[in-house]
Amino acid sequence: VQLVESGGGLVQPGNSLRLSCAASGFTFSNWSMRWYRQAPGKERELVATIRRDGGSTNYADSVKGRFTISRDNAKKTMYLQMNSLKPEDTAVYYCNALVGFYNYWGQGTQVTVSS
Repeated sequence: VQLVESGGGLVQPGNSLRLSCAASGFTFSNWSMRWYRQAPGKERELVATIRRDGGSTNYADSVKGRFTISRDNAKKTMYLQMNSLKPEDTAVYYCNALVGFYNYWGQGTQVTVSS
């Protein structure tokens, strides 16, 4: 199983970024997927979840209304559209797949929101 995030970077407050997570090594369309983030000195937190068919999504209260999780099962890729970014969104963002009993993580992509 491999999860590879991309799309992070440095942006000013109020701007947008779209993260991608390319998956391989498992049947992507069979499993829910998640985005987590970890800020310096803080615990890793769940940001958003999407059901395997994309029909149901859930968000942390801190990002609700600003972030949108989506997936393209044909491309085996998950996305996180982040709008109206705030400095407190600064973190390493991780793609996560819980496949059966196994929990898989990507290497993370840094998002820094600063003027």
